[in-house]
Amino acid sequence: MHVSLHDMFALGLPWMEKVLRPMLVYIFLIICLRLAGKRELAQLNPFDLIVLLLLSNTVQNAIIGDDNTVTGGVIGAATLLVTNAVVVRFLYRHPRIDRVIEGNRDYLIHDGKVLKDHLNQELMTRAELLAAAHKQGICSLADVESAVLEPTGTITFVPKTPTPDTTRHQELLDRLDRLAHELAELRAAGKA
Repeated sequence: MHVSLHDMFALGLPWMEKVLRPMLVYIFLIICLRLAGKRELAQLNPFDLIVLLLLSNTVQNAIIGDDNTVTGGVIGAATLLVTNAVVVRFLYRHPRIDRVIEGNRDYLIHDGKVLKDHLNQELMTRAELLAAAHKQGICSLADVESAVLEPTGTITFVPKTPTPDTTRHQELLDRLDRLAHELAELRAAGKA
């Protein structure tokens, strides 16, 4: 029992290396994801998901090295969490640097027109944009006034006001109200 507890908790690498490894991998991944573009963070297709899963598995050994101890894993995880907290707070206080790292928002639809060159720049197909619209309850891109790919990778849709469905629905309600009013008048005239 003593030997197995020692194997679980005794570090195989110096603790300072256990701290530096996750920090270096974290910085490397931030740079790579920034260069890859917002699409990697946006609507994940199966290929993007596979890449992210394999990426996490690939950098695992770079973070923990040859150390499979619980202590080493805890140090690696804690270092990642602390590094992320420090970076987020730093970027919050320095918006210019945050914009350089995260990038700017990009219009994909503007004034009701799909901007094909912007879609191409973001390596996004019209079908992927439509799928993202469907997730937000929008049936057609024709119903969209604007769509913006945010630096975080989310797509913000602003529907046309009013939407064609809303207009059609209101017209039907107005017709039903007129019919109900006419029916009430006919009943009143019949009783008189």
